[in-house]
Amino acid sequence: MLNPVLAMAIGIVVMLVLIIFTRMHAFPSLIISAILIALLAMPITDVINTVTTGFGNTMKSIGIVIGFGCIMGIFLEKSGAAKRMALTILKLVGVKNCDVVLGLTGFVVSIPVFCDSGFVILSSLAKEFSRLTKKSMVWLGGILGMGLYITHFMVPPTPGPLAVVATFNDNGLPLDLGMYIIYGLLISIPLFIFSVYLFRYYGKKYPDLVVKDEDIDRSKYTAEQLKVLDRINAKKEAGQELENKDFEDLLSAEKLPSAGLSFFTLLCPIVLIFANTIVGQIPALKDTTFKAIIQFLGNPVMALFISLCIGAFWLCKEFDKKTCVNLMGEACKDAGPIVFITAAGGALGAVINTIGAAGMMADWLVATGIPGILVPIIIGVIMRFPQGSGTTAMITGSAIVAPMVAAGLNVNPYLAALALCLTTMCPSYLNDSYFHVVTSFSGMDIKTSLKTWSVGSILVPAFGSIIFIILSLFIH
Repeated sequence: MLNPVLAMAIGIVVMLVLIIFTRMHAFPSLIISAILIALLAMPITDVINTVTTGFGNTMKSIGIVIGFGCIMGIFLEKSGAAKRMALTILKLVGVKNCDVVLGLTGFVVSIPVFCDSGFVILSSLAKEFSRLTKKSMVWLGGILGMGLYITHFMVPPTPGPLAVVATFNDNGLPLDLGMYIIYGLLISIPLFIFSVYLFRYYGKKYPDLVVKDEDIDRSKYTAEQLKVLDRINAKKEAGQELENKDFEDLLSAEKLPSAGLSFFTLLCPIVLIFANTIVGQIPALKDTTFKAIIQFLGNPVMALFISLCIGAFWLCKEFDKKTCVNLMGEACKDAGPIVFITAAGGALGAVINTIGAAGMMADWLVATGIPGILVPIIIGVIMRFPQGSGTTAMITGSAIVAPMVAAGLNVNPYLAALALCLTTMCPSYLNDSYFHVVTSFSGMDIKTSLKTWSVGSILVPAFGSIIFIILSLFIH
């Protein structure tokens, strides 16, 4: 049998080659990698049992949650809740900071909604802001894209970070989901602020990519919206300054759910999960019925199920039964590959743990004196750079990092998991579907997008990595 670390290295390389250069999907590629590593480093009689047990344990802990999360996300997307949240944020922030409006909307929407879908939904709003304020789409499209991108990687119940939490828990590292959401949000705030200034700089560097009046397809607007647009255009021609009310009227011309219901659907599972965390920290509530009820409702499966029901029966009440069921079916199609990839990552992690490779690497890294926080930072980039899926990179990276942290790598588990999620953002370029969504819907050419969006997807994680390195000096 081979040295466990060498076996793991061979298996990871084979997995990346299969994903990048062949027709093989990430799910079978991960399973093949797990089996190969097991065959090289453990008795053949234990191979299949180790792989299937790791697969099953992860599926058990994460499968339902990902499915419910995807359904909740599509309800928020199709009902118009995302635009309603944008309108609410516009009222608070003001049209003069329309880049912050777009970025914050993306920041909130992408917690349950895939960033690709979120950008498609909100890009029309970005184009309207660009046309009416004469701000570059490099600026507005970039900050919208980054707002979506940050929470997609950092805050559950987005599938990637949710899978990372599950993998760490499967390796005996009890990450509380409520606390992970809070920590992810806290880290995301400085990342977002950095992004605002970064894309403002890019907007001034590329000021000419502005949506023109003739670029707007009036056939896609309702009669009410066209009246508002004509009124806004008349104000522009008269040299009058546009106000919040103009943009509010433009959005309000659509039939949108209420702000309260939109935010309630989004925040309900997060509040329930966090309430579960809080009651677990209060000794006086031990063995009480109240604590049992909160823990039941705050379990991620129940919390997301409640939000799913709110979406189906209230948020999407204007849809008929067939449409609502079809939306759920569409969401399940999106969830299926993610669930299988996540469970396959669990199989890979179980093999790496069983053969002892993680412990050997952790001991070696500790002996070299390398700061433990650098390990998830580096592995995140290595897993992401050759292939475009950030979710796959998070799942694969956590299968390597979690066993190492459990085996004695000197780093706080929360910091390790969040740092891994952060650096799997890096970079977003030609092999990433989201790169092409941001590029196309912002009206950028490939060259400009590589110089702005792709560089931004490197600088934001680099800035975040500095934050994690500093935090690791104080949090162990």
